[in-house]
Amino acid sequence: MIDKIKQFFDKAKVEVLKDENQTTEHDIRVATCALFVEIARIDEEFTDAEMETILAILKEKYGLSQEHADALVAEAEKELDQSVDLWQFASLINENYSNEEKIEIIETLWRIVYVDGKMDAHEHYLMGKLQNLLRLTHDQLITAKLKVLHS
Repeated sequence: MIDKIKQFFDKAKVEVLKDENQTTEHDIRVATCALFVEIARIDEEFTDAEMETILAILKEKYGLSQEHADALVAEAEKELDQSVDLWQFASLINENYSNEEKIEIIETLWRIVYVDGKMDAHEHYLMGKLQNLLRLTHDQLITAKLKVLHS
């Protein structure tokens, strides 16, 4: 009888560990949003226009309400503040998104960069870094940029 109880709890432990290690759609959204927030604040000036653009993108892309979009941004900011680098976010995106979806993310990042009509040196540096972290080519980065600038 005791062996059966031990087996039950051992099995329950394994199931809990499996659940904790599974990536959810929410985790991927937080990772993506974290990149949006980071590109907006990299120049140390996170403007209202940038925030409005991020919120509009989240509502459009994921069909979120204003309240849920605000909560997602807040969670992404918290995760960014606790992270050492952007690799953990890019890794989740690489594992769960296709190349086309990653290009859409880069296009969105370019939209955020150009909210104020210009790109500064910090934004330029970060876009190059994200291109590498998301395993995209320079041509894909530039094509996405031109698409955003000409739309």
